Amino acid sequence: DEEADSGSEMAADAGSSALQLPCVFSPKSRQYLALCAQDGRLRIWNTDSKTLQQEYVPSAHLSATCICIAWGPCRTVKEGPQRKKRKSEAGQVEEKADLLAMGTAAGSVLIYSTAKGALHCTLDGGHSGGVNCVQWHPEDSLLYSGSDDTNIIEWDLQTGKARSKWKADRAAVTSLCVSPDGKLLLSAGQIIKMWDLDTKEVYRKFTGHSTAVTTLRFATTRPPDSNGLYFLSGAAHERLLSVWQVREDGKDKNSVVSFTLTDEPKHIDLVTSNSKEEAVRLAVVCKDGQLHLFEHFLNGPCKKPFSPLCTVQMSDTKDSPAPIPLLAAALRADTQSVLLAYGNHLQPVMEKVEINTAERHVCLTRDVQTSLSLSMETSVSKVKTPIVNAKSRVLVPGLPGHQAPVKGTSQISANSCLPKLTKGAPKGTASLQTDNFAVLLVQGLESNDANILNKVFQTRKEMVIKKTVARLPLPAVLPLVEEVRVNFLAVLMVRWLKAVLMHHTSYLASLPDLVTQLGVLYHMIESRVKMFHKLTKLHGKLYLLMTQVGDTMYRNKHRLNSTLKVQNALSAHCLNLKLD
Repeated sequence: DEEADSGSEMAADAGSSALQLPCVFSPKSRQYLALCAQDGRLRIWNTDSKTLQQEYVPSAHLSATCICIAWGPCRTVKEGPQRKKRKSEAGQVEEKADLLAMGTAAGSVLIYSTAKGALHCTLDGGHSGGVNCVQWHPEDSLLYSGSDDTNIIEWDLQTGKARSKWKADRAAVTSLCVSPDGKLLLSAGQIIKMWDLDTKEVYRKFTGHSTAVTTLRFATTRPPDSNGLYFLSGAAHERLLSVWQVREDGKDKNSVVSFTLTDEPKHIDLVTSNSKEEAVRLAVVCKDGQLHLFEHFLNGPCKKPFSPLCTVQMSDTKDSPAPIPLLAAALRADTQSVLLAYGNHLQPVMEKVEINTAERHVCLTRDVQTSLSLSMETSVSKVKTPIVNAKSRVLVPGLPGHQAPVKGTSQISANSCLPKLTKGAPKGTASLQTDNFAVLLVQGLESNDANILNKVFQTRKEMVIKKTVARLPLPAVLPLVEEVRVNFLAVLMVRWLKAVLMHHTSYLASLPDLVTQLGVLYHMIESRVKMFHKLTKLHGKLYLLMTQVGDTMYRNKHRLNSTLKVQNALSAHCLNLKLD
């Protein structure tokens, strides 16, 4: 209990930040692989044909980032017009993976249908914080979601509305898991709780993790009224998986078994145990990109931590081998076969491999393209030198990507109708003529010309700024971000930063060193926001003070005017008396 209390703040603040990019194989046949990449799009890959099956772009995906995804139970779906089945096929009804639940940072849950290739429905209005975990009921058309708002919601997919909602913990709900029989629900906030789904009451509590629990999985299918029900849990920043036993006597405060890992767990697949004579098979992909395979007979507590039966790593075939990160793994019916997904989330590679678990360490070498080329290439035709006569007029700069420095030219007319970049430029500098700010900005960033950059950055029209940033080629985005960071104290640069984040967030999010690139900028924004809060308070106090001073002056002026009127009246009256 002391350990849980000491890490309560850490668990409370973790929420969705502790979770990784979602990557899940479809149940049973493992025919599909669903991924949400850095660009916010949901991609569904066919593991048999190794091709992209479907792609879905949620509306306003930049503001409602997908945090978690979960496949629903396989079901019978209609795909297009159905032909009349033969008598021999009448009893053969194939169930396929169809519905996919996606929890978003905006607090809504999107239900996507692979059969329709479109959004099935949206479950919203239930959560006031980001949805960290979604979990399907194995039989009924029910879905459970846990959120940063500390609540769990039971959704009815038939009506699209919430059937039940209850507070689960003092901290964010970061993981959920429904038992194989559909009677129990595991949830994790600061502590792990087991709920009776009929009454929505706590059945048991388990403590032992000091950080946000990111993984909960039932390891056995046995009922809770015996000592044979086990589940496992994994947490952020912890290099192990803990196994818990639900005991009849309630003495289940500590984990009974632990599996050691090389890094925190990112993706887990397991084959549950149906009896004491059947071992639990476990495949764990860690944050460092390694795969660990375990096989263990769950039969009470064991003090010694278990090491992996086999560890699998991947690398490329270059002279200096570089590791290829594993994204997910799925266990097959045959014990030697594993379905792997590796590479990157934008374009993963899927492969079924035979692994000899007798070897403790296996390294697979693959000749694959592990990184995408995100740079834009400008197709340029063969360059010919033009014949320039006295009547010709040269407009510079040229195409984006042109590396040559800008040089002055005598052919530029002084009476041009196009706006000049500099007025009264000294001799030897170019008076650039163009109405395309994007071209000027690229040229200024490449040549680091302060005159060009100042001219472009001085514009106050937000529409011009938005269009300029939208037309920028991707290689110019980072130099622009760096320029904004250097000159961030200028008020106008805030508009440029806003435009960059609006148009190029997906590109920036795909960069591996994004934190390095934007870290300093983030701290500057944070410091300015803190200062803004103080200035707002000062502004409010000054406003009240000035209002009071103004009221006092107004009242004094009113009194002075009244006194002057009385004085004038008295003077007139005295004058009249003298005249009389």
